[in-house]
Amino acid sequence: MSSVCRSNMRLLLLHFFATAATASAFVLTPQYTWTKLILTHHWPTTFCGMEKCHSKIDTWTLHGLWPDNGMDCNSTWPFNVSLIEDLLPDMEKSWPDLISPESTSFWKYEWYKHGTCAAKAESLNSQHKYFGKALELYHKVDLDSVLKKFDIIPSTKYYLFSHIQEIIDGFYGVNLKFQCVHPSKNAGYQILGQIEICFTADFSVMHCERESRAVNSSLRAEAKPGFSVCDPEVPVYYPPMTML
Repeated sequence: MSSVCRSNMRLLLLHFFATAATASAFVLTPQYTWTKLILTHHWPTTFCGMEKCHSKIDTWTLHGLWPDNGMDCNSTWPFNVSLIEDLLPDMEKSWPDLISPESTSFWKYEWYKHGTCAAKAESLNSQHKYFGKALELYHKVDLDSVLKKFDIIPSTKYYLFSHIQEIIDGFYGVNLKFQCVHPSKNAGYQILGQIEICFTADFSVMHCERESRAVNSSLRAEAKPGFSVCDPEVPVYYPPMTML
């Protein structure tokens, strides 16, 4: 083989291995990386006051388990309700679709938006693992019971926000994120609607960022219109089931 041919062959091989290495790096590098998970609860009365739905549920229910970065990470990974058939009784009670109770569309939405991103971790890399872990964490933190334990219950009277925040943060030992609906600038009160508890990648509780500007834009898009970080200076209305 001539020296020119050998040189050309060497260049071709170098190009091949460089291309292969680049392709391999692309496959191995996740499109999105996340460092924490946000277990989000919502209060059905407040949610339905915003969405014009009707709920008779009087416990805090799951809104979702959200990685702090990434949305719609794998649109080709279909939602299949048969894969979580054993979880359905708990899903229907703890993670209901408040707008369409007989539908699975809410779970499908959460899987595409957040589950496919959470699945970057081996511990959450299947539909069953993702929904099962969310339910496990929901029952472990037992937010509804903790609020009742400290006599923070739905009421026609207003609460001091600092009272709620101090007690609940103190119980969990980390900062939670409390979100409210603000009816108007001059309302003089805010409506408690959503509470987030944050976890590390190995499912240990950790501090949540409280300022809305610190939340990843993908999660801001997930929040329902009207939900924003509660104002520490404004009284909180925690509405009873029949009041909104």
